[in-house]
Amino acid sequence: MLAALQAPVILMSQNRHAAKDRLQSTHDCEVDLKAELEIVSLHQKLDELRTEKWEELVAMQQEQIKILQQLLEAGLVHKP
Repeated sequence: MLAALQAPVILMSQNRHAAKDRLQSTHDCEVDLKAELEIVSLHQKLDELRTEKWEELVAMQQEQIKILQQLLEAGLVHKP
């Protein structure tokens, strides 16, 4: 008799707990998705910065080569 009275209460408690678990799971998924989007954004920014810095380095190297060629032509630097 006692078990018959306890069963509905236990089932309701389990249902509430399952609903809380589903809500927590949904929240966790949203947080994970936001974090993933932020990581993708950071990767894009890093790629842009890397490309920008690479272009600057290439431009500096070209300028240095140009200066070295001018020095060679002027006879101020000797070829090894």
